[in-house]
Amino acid sequence: MTRPNAPQAPKYPFHACSELLVEPEYARLRREEPITRVTLPYGGQAWLVTRYDDVRFVLSDSRFSRAASVRPGAPRFFEQPVAEGLGYIDPPRHTTVRRLLNRAFTARRVQAFRPRVQEIADALLDGPAGGSPPIDLATAYAQPLAGQVVCEFVGVPYEDSEQFAPFFDAVVSTTAFTPDEIQAAVSGAQRYFADLVTAERRNPSDTFLGELVRQSANEGTLDDAEVANLGFGVVIAGYETTASQLCNFTFLLLTRPERLTWLQENPDGISGAVEELLRYVPMLSYGGNPVVATEDVTVAGQLVRAGETVVPSNNAANRDERVFTEPDEIDLTRRSNPHLAFHHGPHFCLGSQLARAELQIGLRTLLTRRPSLALDVPPEKIRWKRGSVLRAPAALPVRW
Repeated sequence: MTRPNAPQAPKYPFHACSELLVEPEYARLRREEPITRVTLPYGGQAWLVTRYDDVRFVLSDSRFSRAASVRPGAPRFFEQPVAEGLGYIDPPRHTTVRRLLNRAFTARRVQAFRPRVQEIADALLDGPAGGSPPIDLATAYAQPLAGQVVCEFVGVPYEDSEQFAPFFDAVVSTTAFTPDEIQAAVSGAQRYFADLVTAERRNPSDTFLGELVRQSANEGTLDDAEVANLGFGVVIAGYETTASQLCNFTFLLLTRPERLTWLQENPDGISGAVEELLRYVPMLSYGGNPVVATEDVTVAGQLVRAGETVVPSNNAANRDERVFTEPDEIDLTRRSNPHLAFHHGPHFCLGSQLARAELQIGLRTLLTRRPSLALDVPPEKIRWKRGSVLRAPAALPVRW
C-alpha cells in the first residue's frame, strides 16, 4: 500500500549484496531512521525496520499479518508470491496447526536423532566427501548431509531425492526460474508428498510425517493436502537452508584462519560458534519477510497505518550494536547471543533444534576429520548463487 502523494522511496534491497555482506546502509538507518520508507521490487512501498528491538516487536505483535503479505497487490520481493505453508498462516489457524506440529516435532525426537546425524556425516566423509581432493563440499557433503537427515527425520525416502530435489531449486528461486516454472515445481512436489501421506495412512511409521498424519487424524484439524504441504515445507526448509548455512559457515572459517584454528583447538566450543555464525550470516538474499498491519500501530515512534506493509529486517537486527558488541566481527566465544536467525514470535523456526544439531555435528565432524581443510581456489574465485532466496556458494571447492 502506497500513501497518496507519497514521495518516491528508495528501491530495496538497496544493493545487490554479493557473498555474505550485509547492506552497508543498515548501520546509518539504525542510528538515524530506524523505520523508513522503501520501494519493494513488486507492489509498491513498505516500511523497513532495522533495529533489533523493533524487529522483535513486529515479528511478535498480533497486529501484523503474514497471510496478508501475499495477497494480490501487496508489496513483495518476488513476482510470484508464495501463499501456502505454515509461514503464511495467521492465528488462530496458525496456533492450531503449530500446536499439532509441535507434538510431532519434539525436542526428544530431535535429541534421539543426533546419533543418526553423526552416522550420516561420518559415512559421507568415508564415501563421497572422502575422495581425492579437490572436491565440491556443497555437493559431496553439505547437500547430502542436510538432505538425508531431513528426509529420514520426516519420513521421506532419501532415494527419491532425485525426484523432488530439482523442485527445491525452483521453489527458492527469485529470478532464476519463471513464475510458471516455480508453480510447476510446487505442484510436482505437492503431488509427491500427497502420495507419501496416502502411504502413511495405509502403513503408519514412527517418523515425523507418520506422527503428523496420526495427530491430524485424531484431531480432524488438517486434511491430507494440508498435511502434505506441511511435510513438503519442513523438508524444503531443512534441506536448502541447512546445506547453504553449512557451506557459508565453512567458507567463513576457511577465510579467517585464526577463527578456524581456535575452533579446531576448542571443539567443545562448537555450539557457541554455530550460534555466532547463525547471527553473522545474512542468509536471506533480501531483508526479511514482509508483514501487513491489520490496524494502526506505532513502530519506532512512527504510525504505521492499517493495510501498510512492514519489512522487519532480521539481517539488520542481527548486526545491531545496541545488542551485540562489535556486531560486524565474528566472535566465536560471544556469550550473549539472542540472534534472530530462526525468526521470533509465532513463526519461530519449527526445525531450529534439528538445524542446530546438523550444523554442530556436520561442522565439528568436518573440521575434526579434515584438520588441513582449505579452499582450493582463492576466496574471490568462489561463485555465489544468483536469483535465489538463499545466499550460498554455488560450489565450494576444497582440499586437505
